[in-house]
Amino acid sequence: MTTSRLVVVGASLAGLRAIEAARQQGFGGIITLIGAEKHLPYDRPPLSKAFLSPGHDRPVSTTFRTREHLEDQLGVELLLGQPADSIDPALRQVRVGSLAVPYDALILATGSTPRTLPRALQLEGVVCLRSIDDAVSIRNALDAGARTVIIGGGFIGSEIASAARERALPVTIVEAQDAPLIRATGAEMGGALARLHERNGTTVRCGRIVQSLQGKGRVEAVVLDDGSEIPADLVVVGIGVTPATDWLLGSGLDLTNGISCDENLWTGIDGIYAAGDTVSWPNSAIGVTHRLENWTAAAEQGAAAARNVVSRSQATPYATVPYFWSDWYGSRIQFVGSAESDEVQAVEGDPSSDGRWIALYRSGSRLIGALTVNAPTEIMKYRSLIQRAATWDEAMTFAATRRATRAPATRRRAGRRVGAQVF
Repeated sequence: MTTSRLVVVGASLAGLRAIEAARQQGFGGIITLIGAEKHLPYDRPPLSKAFLSPGHDRPVSTTFRTREHLEDQLGVELLLGQPADSIDPALRQVRVGSLAVPYDALILATGSTPRTLPRALQLEGVVCLRSIDDAVSIRNALDAGARTVIIGGGFIGSEIASAARERALPVTIVEAQDAPLIRATGAEMGGALARLHERNGTTVRCGRIVQSLQGKGRVEAVVLDDGSEIPADLVVVGIGVTPATDWLLGSGLDLTNGISCDENLWTGIDGIYAAGDTVSWPNSAIGVTHRLENWTAAAEQGAAAARNVVSRSQATPYATVPYFWSDWYGSRIQFVGSAESDEVQAVEGDPSSDGRWIALYRSGSRLIGALTVNAPTEIMKYRSLIQRAATWDEAMTFAATRRATRAPATRRRAGRRVGAQVF
């Protein structure tokens, strides 16, 4: 079937990259972008990073493209401010309120929805961070000196904690598991990252469940399952997300874990592809079927889905070594691969105390993951090793070689510091 009308649902990073890739591939038909928020597509990671940093007269803009660029340069019809309600694959239509939007090809990029606590958002001062509006609310509270409690020790919550400490505010992270970030980095390295929080003045309460939120109209305290109370003016709920797929119930799509797709990001229904947080697909690069909730995957998948839509006869499987990063307290944390491993070994630095370290993850005889703190020149080298299925022995040899290469420069820097102290 000839594709003359492409509809993208989700004014997200994945949605934008899909539009750009379709045009780059020479698609000259009509493109319609449907978005639930009134905002143009914007970059979400800065919402918990630069957007919250103190010292600016106003929060930095995170919008990717202007309306003029989208409409005039990319030729996009924008339908923003109202979510899609359903799709009808037989009629090839997307329902948006009373409007039926026809499509020849459809890319679903609706992302994910934050989990929350029962009745939590009924109190003022309790927020989830998902949108620009949420970030503005959090920033205003931090600027006002809010005592802050983060429920959930994930990356976004950790970045908010860092922003609070930049203002010298009291902040506590409450994590239900024995260490933060177990799913993302494993228990051992999650514990090491918890110590990074503690060294920067953030209190971390692991193995604790929130029993209730106290306050009359506005939050005043968080009560834990051990009976302790933490005073709070701002509570950020960061307990993970769920794929935004409820609107697709009854569509015929497999929604077992997000939107199930094949290696080409095709849903199994003619003309419908998916990209971003919602996609569960077989990732041949590391041999697992999974969903990825990170910036890099969203950008790559949006472009890959569009290329496969435009050139279906030459569809290319999408495979990647996952990559994500986070910034806390002036440190850059980066991870590649998978944390589902048989062994984790620090190959440089001491994760319990040093400001720079590297840890590698082994699955069987293969290198499967790498975590670095303040080692930005190293992480992509390990990503390349994982991509080519390097063995654990090869990774250990490579790590030793890298340490030896840096040793002379480290000694020279140490010598200069000693010299400066002497003179």
